[in-house]
Amino acid sequence: MGYHTFDAERADKLEEAGRRYRFVSAEELLWALSLSPDDTVADLGSGTGFFTDDVAPRAGAVYAVDVQEEMHEYYRKKGVPENVDLVTSDVNDLPFDDSDVDAAFSTMTYHEFASDEAIAEIRRVLAPDGRLVIVDWAATGSGEDGPPVDERYSADEATEALRDAGFAIEHEAVRPETFLLIAALE
Repeated sequence: MGYHTFDAERADKLEEAGRRYRFVSAEELLWALSLSPDDTVADLGSGTGFFTDDVAPRAGAVYAVDVQEEMHEYYRKKGVPENVDLVTSDVNDLPFDDSDVDAAFSTMTYHEFASDEAIAEIRRVLAPDGRLVIVDWAATGSGEDGPPVDERYSADEATEALRDAGFAIEHEAVRPETFLLIAALE
């Protein structure tokens, strides 16, 4: 099961571009998602919408999913793109129809919702040719940034959980503090 969520009172830290892009750039995320202009995308654990804002111009519709309404309030004050819908929901109970989403991504939030139920729910809402991109803090990291190391997963653990749920791993990259997985439905 996942761990605690990011403290909404510290939401300003999620807007620090130099810090955020150090671990995954907008270009890398967009490459991994490989979007078409009419795709419907879900940002799982969207927070302040930092990465949602990078994806929105490249997609038809984006669901910014976060369990904390306070994060959505922050995003509203910042300004939400027209094609972004704010969805307050836990990842293990997404309010979408089956196969409703062409792509989903999680940037530094997988450790917050990781569970068999959440992965099954992501699988349910993804279209048959859907793609899931996960960038998260690696259990092999130092812990200087992000959550404590004991709250993190390794790329191998995440890969195993995704494969057990019927995903094929198309790409895996492990860096000093993070990992990137691109998965597709089998």
